[in-house]
Amino acid sequence: MTPEPSLVATANQGLVLHEISKKFEKVVALDSASLAVRSGSIHALLGENGAGKTTLMRIAFGMIRPDTGTIRINDNLFSFASPADAIAAGLGMVHQQFSLVPEMTVAENVALGGKGRYDNRQTAARVAEIAAKLGMTMNPLAKVRNLTASERQKVEIIRTFAHQATTLILDEPTAVLTPRDIGDLFVQLRAFATNGGSVVLITHKLHDALEHADEVTVLRKGRVALSGSITDVTESALANAMLGQMQIRTPRNDRPTAVSSQRVLELKEVSLRDRHGIKQLAHVSLDVTQGEIVGVAALEGAARSMLRMMAGRTEPASGDIVRPASIGFVPEDRSQDALIPEFTLTENFALRNSAQRSGRVDWPMTRVLTETVIKEYDVRTPGPDISISSLSGGNQQKFVLGRELAGHPDLLILENPTQGLDVHAVAAIHEKVRSACKTGTAIVYYSSDLDELAALSDRVIVVADGTISETTPDRTLIGQSLLSTTST
Repeated sequence: MTPEPSLVATANQGLVLHEISKKFEKVVALDSASLAVRSGSIHALLGENGAGKTTLMRIAFGMIRPDTGTIRINDNLFSFASPADAIAAGLGMVHQQFSLVPEMTVAENVALGGKGRYDNRQTAARVAEIAAKLGMTMNPLAKVRNLTASERQKVEIIRTFAHQATTLILDEPTAVLTPRDIGDLFVQLRAFATNGGSVVLITHKLHDALEHADEVTVLRKGRVALSGSITDVTESALANAMLGQMQIRTPRNDRPTAVSSQRVLELKEVSLRDRHGIKQLAHVSLDVTQGEIVGVAALEGAARSMLRMMAGRTEPASGDIVRPASIGFVPEDRSQDALIPEFTLTENFALRNSAQRSGRVDWPMTRVLTETVIKEYDVRTPGPDISISSLSGGNQQKFVLGRELAGHPDLLILENPTQGLDVHAVAAIHEKVRSACKTGTAIVYYSSDLDELAALSDRVIVVADGTISETTPDRTLIGQSLLSTTST
């Protein structure tokens, strides 16, 4: 795809953060961390979950005030009181946790942070124009609450370009995008940089950093562990800087296929439509047995309705579904569907199965159970009375998984649970999923990462065009099945 010149920066600005420190209660998030983003370049910012990457960029974008340190853009000193100040200074940020207003349309969300009188027709036209130039499809009049996670990520990206930023900050922008969308995005980011813009790419994907970045900075425990030109580093050097010489790889699944014949979940000639009335399943039958992991491969948005039906969040249009009494559910968007950010860890733990309970909450017992999850799932936090919003994304995800598995459910439904997480967090989640499986929990696991499906699953079902087909847990075979099913 050919980059469009109207999408690139028109000013030559660089971003320099110097000796930034930030402490949240007892947690030191940043300790004299510095970052210099050269004009006309893509700068990768790496680090495991909790290393301070997002905190550093939120400080740059005016969302958080630093305890110490300075921010300069094009050698001018800035002190941002809000994101509006940062936007006015030429910064734009695509957040990992979406910052959209669900009840507003795409166009209305894109206009937020802008200046002057809002013109719906003009903004909608601008959204459509930018989406087309980015190779994306987007309805400017759609309500954000009706969009998939991937579509919401696209809105974040379109909004950043619409505000004509000269420095772009992208926090895990490819986590929920399709391969084609990812390719188109990097083409535009390179065009943006070539024309004088600056890009900060927060990512856990070493391959993306090595292939697309010009410079790289690695944070570990709030400090800079490595910084320099991408041509001077190797993948192993980046991994060592992130993890401190200890590299974790998720092994292939060598556990034998589940031998239990006890059915935990049964779909019998089930048909299902999503909230827009679009067919998702047509007369589908499926059994999931005790102690097995069933991987789900699907194109963008195709698996969500099915998984939520399995979890009991929706009901089929026709057919029968038999679910167990105890179901754990880890949704794709934890901030919207699994947690209340203002609540403490203990209060968020109390949300488990809340719709199925009545009576008073036993808070002392809930606190004990929360402390158990913190310990067993290595949730990095000073304690159970800390706000969940103060935790990194990886630690929030480990907490949600621990909460859902605390009652040893018969069935666990997982929606892309490792997207955007570092190798430590991914390995920890995989270990807990395998452990739950060995104790008898049946698991249905959707992932956009075919390697992950191949490593973790006993068998894989491919969902497309209202049907499902089964394949063995081999990456090549999964990919071939997915492409052949969706190309017909």
